[in-house]
Amino acid sequence: MQRVFSGIQPTGIPHLGNYLGAIRNWVTLQEDHDCVFCLVDLHSITMPWDPQTLREQTLGSTACLLAAGIEPTRLYNQSAVSAHARLGWIFNCVSRLGWLNRMTQFKDKAGKNRENHSAGLYVYPNLMAADILAFHATRVPVGEDQRQHIELTNDIGQKFNHDMGVEFFPQVEAFIPPAAARVMSLRDGSKKMSKSDPSEQSRIVLTDTADDIALKIRRAKTDSEPLPSETDGLSERPEARNLVSIYAAMSDETPADILARFSGQGFGPFKNALADLLVERLAPVASETQRLLQDETHLLSVLRAGAERANSVSEPIVQEAERLVGFLR
Repeated sequence: MQRVFSGIQPTGIPHLGNYLGAIRNWVTLQEDHDCVFCLVDLHSITMPWDPQTLREQTLGSTACLLAAGIEPTRLYNQSAVSAHARLGWIFNCVSRLGWLNRMTQFKDKAGKNRENHSAGLYVYPNLMAADILAFHATRVPVGEDQRQHIELTNDIGQKFNHDMGVEFFPQVEAFIPPAAARVMSLRDGSKKMSKSDPSEQSRIVLTDTADDIALKIRRAKTDSEPLPSETDGLSERPEARNLVSIYAAMSDETPADILARFSGQGFGPFKNALADLLVERLAPVASETQRLLQDETHLLSVLRAGAERANSVSEPIVQEAERLVGFLR
């Protein structure tokens, strides 16, 4: 059974893009993989943060992931397992500056003010490699925009192996689940759904009420043309394509199936049906999340138990890496 590692920033309650792009696939992967799922709070402090907000958001993310179907023993927060930071430092000393200079996500996040950002933001791809290789994971579910990180992980692992004269770290496969959906903003079909968007109408969060969901879908940007009969007809209509893709992902159908049902119709009936579907599928997650949020003690106990399991797997691996580089124990 292959081991899967995946992490998610603890930004509080996830939105629909997080759910369809990652969380739902995590739940499926549990069926036939040895899964390790991590709330990457060490990564969260590479950008400016508020300590109390980070704590609250970590608990909120935990509640929602459990409500969505993640098995409790597979989930933990990154900072509770020291193997991440220890191997991350080793990889800081293995990785090359030229490799990090090519990482596009640092350029995107830092923008023109890169000199004012933390060193942590610059070297976080090395920590991401440590997150994966501390467990000898061989599959990592990622989106297309994360492939570069998997390539860097393999570069670091191979260089470590070469420098130490061993075959210790395995090759890692970027696994893009076939059901993964790229969910865009409800207000701008050219941008990914994101919590950083100032408009709350741009996204559906997993604890939205039925009324919230219906209102956001009703207000979602569309155009004046009816829905086409073929998917090619969506190529120049990003907002329409986004809503059809969401419907298809939530109903486990293809966009072609959805268009066969709604082609020639305006967006009114389609949006009503989409809102009903979202409410039906997300209401159980929302109610269970709210229930779990009332019991902080339970959430903390889940994270501690998950950290114990994660530590039992990662500690022997990282101890051996430390021995290989010459550290005394």
